[in-house]
Amino acid sequence: MSSKDSDRAPIEEPLAELERQLISAYVTGAGYDLATLLARNDEEARAILTAASRHASETLTEIEARSHYLRKLHGHE
Repeated sequence: MSSKDSDRAPIEEPLAELERQLISAYVTGAGYDLATLLARNDEEARAILTAASRHASETLTEIEARSHYLRKLHGHE
């Protein structure tokens, strides 16, 4: 890898930041701190993080479905 390659920001999925925000909001809403949960290695922390991830995934799926519907409705597909 050349130094020019290492100067570039890594490629990221388009909705990755939104996913992180959704997970963080879910965890905060449940009364926890995301950094603290990520540092823990117990079943409760894993369960909360799993639920947060599932919530983010479901929300992103809904957003994508609505976007697809609107594009179709407006004749862009």
